[in-house]
Amino acid sequence: MTHEFFATVPHGAEDLLAAELESLGVSAPRQRAGGVAFTGSLELGYRACLWSRLAGRVLLRIAELPATDGDALYTAARAIRWTDHLGPGRTFAISAAGRADPDSGIDNTHFAALRVKDGLVDALRERWGSRPDVELDRPDLRLRLHLRGQLGTLSVDLAGEGLHRRGYRVASVAAPLRENLAAAVLLRASWRDRPAFVDPMCGSATLLIEAAWMAADVAPGLLRRRWGLEGWAGHEPELWRGLVEEAKARREAGLAGALPRLIGYDAEPDAVRAALACIDAAGLRGVIHVEKRPLAEVEACATPATPPAGLVVSNPPWGERLGNRRELESLYAALGRLMRERFAEWDAAVLTGDPSLGRSLGIRARRRNVLHDGPIECQILRLEIPAPAGPEAGEGAAVERAPRERSEGMRSFANRLAKNQKKLRKWVRREGVSCYRIYAADIPEYNFAVDLYADAERGLTHAHVQEYAPPATVDEAAARHRRGEALAVIREDLGLPRERVHLKRRERQKGRKQYQKLDDSGREFVVAEGPARLWVNLDDYLDTGLFLDHRPVRARLREAAAGKQVLNLFCYTATASVHAALGRATATTSVDLSRTYLEWGARNFALNGFACVGPEDKEGGSGGRRGRPAHELVRADVLEWVREQGARRWDLILCDPPSFSNSKRMSGTLDVQRDHVEIIRRCVRLLRPRGQLWFSTNLRKFELDEGGLTGLRVEELRDTVPPDFARAKTVHRCWVIARDVQA
Repeated sequence: MTHEFFATVPHGAEDLLAAELESLGVSAPRQRAGGVAFTGSLELGYRACLWSRLAGRVLLRIAELPATDGDALYTAARAIRWTDHLGPGRTFAISAAGRADPDSGIDNTHFAALRVKDGLVDALRERWGSRPDVELDRPDLRLRLHLRGQLGTLSVDLAGEGLHRRGYRVASVAAPLRENLAAAVLLRASWRDRPAFVDPMCGSATLLIEAAWMAADVAPGLLRRRWGLEGWAGHEPELWRGLVEEAKARREAGLAGALPRLIGYDAEPDAVRAALACIDAAGLRGVIHVEKRPLAEVEACATPATPPAGLVVSNPPWGERLGNRRELESLYAALGRLMRERFAEWDAAVLTGDPSLGRSLGIRARRRNVLHDGPIECQILRLEIPAPAGPEAGEGAAVERAPRERSEGMRSFANRLAKNQKKLRKWVRREGVSCYRIYAADIPEYNFAVDLYADAERGLTHAHVQEYAPPATVDEAAARHRRGEALAVIREDLGLPRERVHLKRRERQKGRKQYQKLDDSGREFVVAEGPARLWVNLDDYLDTGLFLDHRPVRARLREAAAGKQVLNLFCYTATASVHAALGRATATTSVDLSRTYLEWGARNFALNGFACVGPEDKEGGSGGRRGRPAHELVRADVLEWVREQGARRWDLILCDPPSFSNSKRMSGTLDVQRDHVEIIRRCVRLLRPRGQLWFSTNLRKFELDEGGLTGLRVEELRDTVPPDFARAKTVHRCWVIARDVQA
């Protein structure tokens, strides 16, 4: 029998979990925000429980419940055949998360869980003549309800309690690192198959134990004494026992083999005692060596002279209290000095909840990965520790340089930046704009675009700096020098720390390179645009998820969308669709070929309180009219999809094709200048009577072929370029196109 599962994971580690599940036998895992969905046999679900180092829980879906109101939840819950899940004399508990449709009356998750509980209790009272008992602390059956708009997904929690509870923690320290977070750090740092591992501030040895279990092929769930699956009526004890016996055999074989050196140090005696107790409980005595040493006395162990290098990993204190700041900077500086002096040419990973402290290490992070520890956003700084510098490199190689003396060019750039910001200030305040362009290659020698993005949740400003690649005639050293000057001005004059200035290089992209990810930081935050809240990522992709010059078009679309069905073609991250939904469109359909952008779009919808069905979900899953969802995301080649729509029609269509793209159709490529007449006519065929097509393009030299659009009414939308793009009035153009009723 095939089941549907969802494994939760700390945000930022979804890709790691998907890869891990594939290694366990899962076919085609589907990443979601905060977890991975997959289908398979009960054995596969059990195996994920026992072997996943990253998952927080493994949920087995048992029902989809309408969440249009509390009574609908109750009625659907009562109709479930509960004897398949809960046996006589067994206890249960239900918890709920997510967000229901604002019009449903389900205004909190406790109420939703209560209605499902009532349905369960009444159904089994009718069946058994007595009601089952609720037990909140240690129920036999733990149920999870996840709300998404007008739909609720009800699941059995096979873990029962968080899978990060490995069963060995018999002693602890203040604020210990959760075990699945530790596993994510090690996997990001590519721990496997290295000769040595050192944790210079090991605490209760969480990282060391996870590293040892990975190296020795020990199942992370093997020591747990309690599982949620054991109280589920559908449990298959023999299947479970077989998996546990297999895991025991693998542990025995792994611990008998050759293992890397694993060493931990800590300056606190209590931490060392806790570490030794946990190591014993984990069955790793003699495998991990821990001793009391201050940071200054930590030493590296010998490793082979050839790769792979040893790995040093640390989770130093994060220090949320401002009074600790100077002390923490000194601690990070000491850690960086230790790594440079005694771990030269090793690889390192440092987990920190304050990325700005990473600068005190004095070692540039080659990659940064965001990971969420509950509500706290932290970063994994991945470092390549350089070979020892010569005697001329002085002590500590200064972490922060003093402001450089400004050249004439720097002064000109700074003056233009200040002038532009002053010019836009009143408009920004009047319109409540939080993301805007303040510089657009105004000075040819400083060929950059500079955009400011305000984090709506933290109130922090980020600068997104795009360097346009210079022609081959420009000396690369001179371009690099000007880049350094520009970044120094941006940081100093805008008062931004280094980690909030995000630099990219824009150049003509060819072939598949144009779609490649630039980084894997996972750093993203929420920005406000009118009533919308939208996710942006300033590091990992060439674009940020939000085209700033289209801000007025999105606002007009929101105003025009009330009561209409809206189609968004080449939708990117579906920001325009979210605006249409906020404008009370009755339905939106968003089409794009990129899975990444559609998943991003789904998170944008969820952020604004709308349920949507993505390309991996079942059609009609959110209860829209005639079985269609109110808001759907479709992964398809847009031009091919448009051809296949048959009788489907829309009131308002936004079509914003790329200027050029490789495509499966249209003679192998899409060229908006060459193909726009055909694209427009195909879109117009999908309009309802009196419907409108909004056709937009960013091709600077685009010329609309009105002669090829006979029989259509064409009007160019004016004032769609915002003030921050006023110097580039052709950054985009937009036309409203409809059938000419007189034709």
